[in-house]
Amino acid sequence: MTARTRKPATRAFASLILLAAVVAVAAPLVGSSNVSFSDIAGIFDAEPPTAAERIFWQVRAPRVILAFIAGATLALCGLSFQAVFRNPLASPFTLGVSGGAAFGAVLAIKLGLAFSIPGVSVTQIFAFGGALASIFLVYGIARARKGFTMATMLLTGVAVSFFFSALIMFIQFFADYAHSFSMVRWMMGSLSIVGYKQVAQAAVLSAAGGAAIFLRRSEMNLLTAGDEIARGRGVDVDRSRAAIFFAVSLATGGVVAICGPIGFVGLMIPHIMRLIVGPDHFDLAPACILGGGIFLVLCDTFARTAISPFEIPIGVITAMLGGPFFIWLLFRHPN
Repeated sequence: MTARTRKPATRAFASLILLAAVVAVAAPLVGSSNVSFSDIAGIFDAEPPTAAERIFWQVRAPRVILAFIAGATLALCGLSFQAVFRNPLASPFTLGVSGGAAFGAVLAIKLGLAFSIPGVSVTQIFAFGGALASIFLVYGIARARKGFTMATMLLTGVAVSFFFSALIMFIQFFADYAHSFSMVRWMMGSLSIVGYKQVAQAAVLSAAGGAAIFLRRSEMNLLTAGDEIARGRGVDVDRSRAAIFFAVSLATGGVVAICGPIGFVGLMIPHIMRLIVGPDHFDLAPACILGGGIFLVLCDTFARTAISPFEIPIGVITAMLGGPFFIWLLFRHPN
């Protein structure tokens, strides 16, 4: 990247970092009952925490952290899929990965499984398994067709997504009322947590998968240019693509197991960041991490304050924004 293009990118990163800091500090203060800095100043005193301090540190702060982690992860996963498939409509949501992860998580809930390994819950394990199964299904079905292309795989992903949605509805049909209601609300996406346990669980898989994607930025640059160019530059295309699929499954499974299938973040944010910092994945990847985190924190803040004391499921907010954005992409990229 030349110095001429690097300077605007640097300014954009400075703006994103500043905005992320402002949003992270301000969002926990806003809610059905506003909290001020003076209300939480005594948290380090020996006295028992006040109601405002408990609301800020045990409810809103972990929720904001989770929203940032989820948004950053989904945006980074969407970016990697758009590079691998060379298609602006590719994302974990449109390719069935979120649907597979959601099916795995719903199955774990229905079976009533409660065991875990350090840092990872059984729901996350099943969600990761579902996401990985989705990838294998999409890749296997697309490869079985003659004249295999990335467009074929994208269409296969849409079909697999519908298939997992049907399986989820099948499980809901046999669930009792309480379980069915919980599943429906969870499928709408939610960041309603208390404490930091879920934050830590989401961070484990998201960090592992996100780091694997982040380290392959140069390969994503070459994959975007085409398989032949990538091979000519020494990239093992099949191995690289498989590694990215695995990393996306890991990261998406970690988020979906805790937050539910939040759609369109991985579709919108990479495009918005591409307009701001350009097409180089060395800039795009960190920009998506910041932009995705900011976006989902703002969406969640709106979701819990718009009709307070009631809360709108965050998946509803992102879908209302993502639907028109998807249509805009179809007109902008007609082929």
